[in-house]
Amino acid sequence: MSTVLQLTDVYRAAHVLKSVVRRTELIHAPKINPESTIYLKPECLQHTGSFKLRGAYYKISQLSEEEKSHGVIACSAGNHAQGVALGAKANGIKSLICLPEGAPISKVEATKKYGADVRLVPGVYDDAYAEALRLRDKHGYTFVHPFDDPLVIAGQGTIGLEIIDELPDVDAVIVPVGGGGLISGVAFAIKSINPNVKVYGVQATGAPSMVKSLSGGERITLPSVSTVADGIAVKEPGEHTFELCREYVDDIVTVTDDEIAAAILAMMEQEKLVAEGAGAVAVAAAMFDKVPVKGRKVVCLVSGGNIDVNMLSRVINRGLIKSGRQYAVTIDLSDNPGVLAHVSKVVGELGGNIISVTHERTSTDTPIASCTLRLVMETRNHEHIEIIRRGLAEAGYQVVK
Repeated sequence: MSTVLQLTDVYRAAHVLKSVVRRTELIHAPKINPESTIYLKPECLQHTGSFKLRGAYYKISQLSEEEKSHGVIACSAGNHAQGVALGAKANGIKSLICLPEGAPISKVEATKKYGADVRLVPGVYDDAYAEALRLRDKHGYTFVHPFDDPLVIAGQGTIGLEIIDELPDVDAVIVPVGGGGLISGVAFAIKSINPNVKVYGVQATGAPSMVKSLSGGERITLPSVSTVADGIAVKEPGEHTFELCREYVDDIVTVTDDEIAAAILAMMEQEKLVAEGAGAVAVAAAMFDKVPVKGRKVVCLVSGGNIDVNMLSRVINRGLIKSGRQYAVTIDLSDNPGVLAHVSKVVGELGGNIISVTHERTSTDTPIASCTLRLVMETRNHEHIEIIRRGLAEAGYQVVK
């Protein structure tokens, strides 16, 4: 299947994109996993906030004048939409983008600002894909596939060239996986230059289409997908991408939404980078040792940063909990004067900062003379949480959960 793509295709794409895309230089991130040397490839800082510009622009640049005259149509969870919109505008052609109606508002509005017409489609990415094909057939638009197209894959592969050029002795590269266009291009480029470099993919546990397809030996379609990483919430991998992953990718693992949230928080705090859910999965895999990174020089590809600000606040809270930075405890208390103050004193002396208190007297689950107290507090880490739990128990309080 490697005949679908040649290394010269990727170099040709790099030449076309040289004056279009930003060359995102690697960032050393020593705190992500102290047992390895981690670098971030910050495509979240790319024009349009995502790597998708590379493949979309290169594909559009290679269209014939006849194809361009019909305008282009695409489907997207948001980032490919912006890449197509910008690429079409730069080439002086019209674009229509089908997005799932649940796409983040920020991505919808950004797509419109780049000059595209937008049609919101009920359902998820795959529903938007079906609608885009219907409109293509009805009106004769030129379709720009978000991942399963050799030219798009070649454009994404330019990231692999940049990684090898900047860090020739890299041991492993970790890449987000949705439909597979990004990892297909990156893995093909890197393995073609240095087969010894390991390439690992990462999907969300709520959308493991490529994982299940590879383990089953054929492409499968998931009945549904659900993850905070909307950019990789794809029910079925591509035909070309499945074969390229099978040939060039060493392994694909999954991470949970809580792990993704923790990775987003870590990048914000440690590297001052804002990543969307899909953009953070590679970092999550390195943080939580989902792939063998110990003692190795590893690049985590941060594929995008287009996260809705409303979602960001929720993700931060989940990330705080997952990282042990926020802790909620429920305690059964005797309903006597001064007890609440004493509990607060114990927590405060142990370094916890209480940010929320719920005092419940009317629950039928507790004795009449008792009450339930729920505290939410800021903590340092999971070890600190255990210190507080032990301190409360030693002070005579019954920690329910």
